[in-house]
Amino acid sequence: MVFGRPDRGRKRSATDPVALKLLVAGGFGVGKTTMVGAVSEIKPLRTEELLTEAGRPVDDTSGVEGKRTTTVAMDFGRISLRDDLVLYLFGTPGQDRFWFLWDELARGALGAVVLADTRRLADCFAAVDYFERRGIAFTLAVNCFDGADRYPEDAVRDALDLDPEVPVILCDARERESVKHVLVSVVEHAIATGAADRRSA
Repeated sequence: MVFGRPDRGRKRSATDPVALKLLVAGGFGVGKTTMVGAVSEIKPLRTEELLTEAGRPVDDTSGVEGKRTTTVAMDFGRISLRDDLVLYLFGTPGQDRFWFLWDELARGALGAVVLADTRRLADCFAAVDYFERRGIAFTLAVNCFDGADRYPEDAVRDALDLDPEVPVILCDARERESVKHVLVSVVEHAIATGAADRRSA
């Protein structure tokens, strides 16, 4: 399956769903694995390993001291938004040393979620920069952790110097309906961005 269009060599029937690929990115410990698992209608594929003493000097666990595992390749899940629309979700690894995987994961993606934690907001700069440089539409989703300070969406936008058209949404990565709201935002923003690009071409 080529995401966003049917397989070559066969005609797409009226009942075939459109498959779209979305990335879920962000810093270490921000909730990417949780987000994919909360919304996936299949058992999510996870490539998690235990954090070790060897990784302690390079994995900053401040603010997420209770974290015991980390994604080393990707998370994968699937959700059907409608009978004719299926989203395939690919969660990226958060640590710098695994960023070489991002280019492969991003191939064919319609858009992305950049998940942010206001306690460690700078951790999502790399993901924002990655998608801006490659022209991949994204929604910035602030994961509202228990006990974390809440900030207005405009304050988060200003802190990250986001373009005005980038959606900023407060969410709970543990809650299915909250995550669905974020994913709908990504799809709508990516479609609107693509239409605007075609008009200006």
